[in-house]
Amino acid sequence: MLISRCPKWLLLPKWLLLIVLGAAGALALPPWHLVFFLLPAFAGLALVVFRAATVRSAFIAGWWFGVGHGAAGYYWVANAFLVDQARYGFLAPVAVVGLAAGMAVFPGIAAALAHAAHRFRPTSPLGRVLIFAAMWAASEWLRSWVLTGFPWNLMATVWVFSDEMIQGAAYAGAYGLGLITIAVAALPAVFFWHGERRWIALQTGFGALVLVGIWAAGYHRIDALGPDDVDGVRLRLVQPNIAQHLKWKSDLRLGHVRNQLKLSRNPGKGKPPTHVIWPETSVPYNLSGDRPLRSLMATAVPPRGLLITGAPRSEKLSDGTRRVANSLHALNGTGEIIATYDKKHLVPFGEYVPFRNILKFSKLTAGRLDFTPGTGPSIFDLPGLPPFAALICYEVIFPAEVAEVVAGSRPTWLLNITNDAWFGLSAGPYQHLAAAQLRAVEQGLPLIRVANTGISAVIDANGRIRSSLVLGTAGILDAELPGAHAEPPPYGRFSDALTLLFVIVAIGGFGLLGRRENTTETARFS
Repeated sequence: MLISRCPKWLLLPKWLLLIVLGAAGALALPPWHLVFFLLPAFAGLALVVFRAATVRSAFIAGWWFGVGHGAAGYYWVANAFLVDQARYGFLAPVAVVGLAAGMAVFPGIAAALAHAAHRFRPTSPLGRVLIFAAMWAASEWLRSWVLTGFPWNLMATVWVFSDEMIQGAAYAGAYGLGLITIAVAALPAVFFWHGERRWIALQTGFGALVLVGIWAAGYHRIDALGPDDVDGVRLRLVQPNIAQHLKWKSDLRLGHVRNQLKLSRNPGKGKPPTHVIWPETSVPYNLSGDRPLRSLMATAVPPRGLLITGAPRSEKLSDGTRRVANSLHALNGTGEIIATYDKKHLVPFGEYVPFRNILKFSKLTAGRLDFTPGTGPSIFDLPGLPPFAALICYEVIFPAEVAEVVAGSRPTWLLNITNDAWFGLSAGPYQHLAAAQLRAVEQGLPLIRVANTGISAVIDANGRIRSSLVLGTAGILDAELPGAHAEPPPYGRFSDALTLLFVIVAIGGFGLLGRRENTTETARFS
């Protein structure tokens, strides 16, 4: 029987065990990448889920696991509340625990659905692994859009330390690659569900072979597909490293701009830049309404080039109300704004407060007014640059939304400006960067990431980081613009239809492996 074969630590009171397992699984995420911790984490969770007496207890098991996984993976959220510690510091632990508890609903749903499927159709050990992985992938997809979505730390990000492994996202997307990852990680549970060592060795060996196959296919893809750099384009990424608690101080704001101008005019090494890019809200003024400041900034615009920068944008509407947006502007050499993009997917509580009629407290970002989401185009064709899609801050973490933008009129690169100073010197910026790498792979497009405090990076169309600036440092990064793949990869063409396909295939495998077990087998395998 399973109970007699389980190690004693699996029979301890569950809540603490599951929190520890969830936190252990989070150690596989950036920047740690201790991927081997996925094995005890998800095999242990699978054992508890399929031993649960009811669907409700399976949900609770998944929820406790999610709490540990989220608390360890999202701990850096506390830094955002410590920027203005006097006003919001007391909310830091509440925010981490609250976010972890809220996001834990999705692992709970995955666990409950997997348990329910097995109760409805008892299946073999491999079938349990497949349905467990399928439901986890489905819950990650669900997490990407429920309540505006938060697909942070998708399981596929554990592989960004390997350029070869993340190529799987080109074919399966982040959710499909995550499904495969969870299936392989949960395979050790088969040891407790099946008595034949040869069968156990065969299945675990097959799991290892799958990972080797993904790596080999990724190696071939990188070796075979290497688009050339774009001729005549040299970008300068400016990372000013402005601390968030100093960013909006009235006596320092102009100095921040002047410092970025100084970095932009730096002679540098090699060819001079053709275009200069500053991070999100790097200009702490309403740039669209400040002609003298734009004229000053124009002095840093390269000949026949552009300065692309983030800045808040404010305008008065006809009814007398004021609209504020988190914007990206492109300035030419005369200080004229020739293009503007307003961020569309805003951060709840950071850039606006949901249920404003009920919740009366202010947002974390500067200013009393909530930001308004943009409605304009996301793709721009500007002088001297090939067409690009603009993404501000965490807009880059949404696979389907990026795919939708790109599908409308395929650009040749992605530009992501962000301000990760909110995260401090934590895991947050590394996790944000990992999401950007996966978007590049999924779309077959290079991605240029410009961050206030880092990590600014040039990412090629295969998701490889060509060059970057260290987190928490000021500096410039001059680089050629990598080329795009001529055709989008499968995920770039089909988006989350591929996610659905992978989930259906896994469920189909569960169905094929399912069998009505007799009473003896049920006692042994459940």
